[in-house]
Amino acid sequence: MLQNHIISNLYDYVTGVEVGLGSNGRKNRGGHQMEDLVESYLKKACVEYYKEMYLTEIESKWNVDLSAISAEGTSTKRWDFVVKTPSCIYVIETNFYTSGGSKLNETARSYKMIAEESKAISGFKFVWITDGGGWISARRNLEETFNVLENIYNIADMENNVFIKLLQ
Repeated sequence: MLQNHIISNLYDYVTGVEVGLGSNGRKNRGGHQMEDLVESYLKKACVEYYKEMYLTEIESKWNVDLSAISAEGTSTKRWDFVVKTPSCIYVIETNFYTSGGSKLNETARSYKMIAEESKAISGFKFVWITDGGGWISARRNLEETFNVLENIYNIADMENNVFIKLLQ
């Protein structure tokens, strides 16, 4: 492959850069795996759920006003999962962080704000499922959100049937 100039740098090829396995190629792989895991637990709980649903879709489908969390309708948000029970609409965000960084802090701050804003909406609950070693370095931000957000869970909580307890 070197002789035929299919690859130009053996080191880059071995480390994955030349075949598209650089950091950008791995971006959000953990997030998608976490979504798949959460979906498996939603199935196990035998609840009807919707994937990747926009805030505007929720408003029109169930005739609910979510302007408190959409900056009066000026911003849009896509939720990873939505579960509608007879008494409540649950919107679920999922993520998994293997390493620390500014993304975790911004996510925690953003979800803290959503948690505070959503308290004003009757019959609406924000649920955050997150896990990973990255939270070790960002534990203070996670703790701040934990103190505000009633429904924050991790993989162990799902293994202990949190969805069955929460959604039924």
